[in-house]
Amino acid sequence: MLRILFAILAGLFGAALLHLVIILSLPHFTGKDAATRVASEGDLDKFYLLGATDDAAGLSNDDPFVRTAVCSFDIEEAPVRLTARGNVPFWSIALYDGASNEVFSMNDRTSVGGALDILIGTPIQLTELRKALPPDLQKTILVESPRSEGYAVLRTLAPQTSFDAAARNFLAEAGCDEYAGSSN
Repeated sequence: MLRILFAILAGLFGAALLHLVIILSLPHFTGKDAATRVASEGDLDKFYLLGATDDAAGLSNDDPFVRTAVCSFDIEEAPVRLTARGNVPFWSIALYDGASNEVFSMNDRTSVGGALDILIGTPIQLTELRKALPPDLQKTILVESPRSEGYAVLRTLAPQTSFDAAARNFLAEAGCDEYAGSSN
């Protein structure tokens, strides 16, 4: 009797675990995960402003007081530099790898001088840069990513209509560019 009860409990536990694994892995196999949708927005290394309704990639921004932009990148060949400056009441950025795992996040309160300046690269790329840090990266935050593909989500507040133009300009002028090296 005890063996039958144990077999039933083990079967139920195994079935529950299998269902959980299938449900959590579904977005990966359907192409509807966040990384795939952000990559579908367009070219790499460019921020795309999200609207209030779903776009062709199925992404939207449904918060009326937040403006959001996304950028897909690939750091296999070179690091990517994320920059933004502007007079907005608040901004935040989150960096994710290709599996949608958060790699790094920060906001204007934790940045240098309120400006966004991040360089994301592979551990090898950033080790090489740190050996002789170029002058243009002295105040840049260096972020290592374990995977070469990823995406960034940049948000800013527009708590009143009068903030909307500044928020949209902040996101439109944000940079998500491959880092070619020091310009000096």
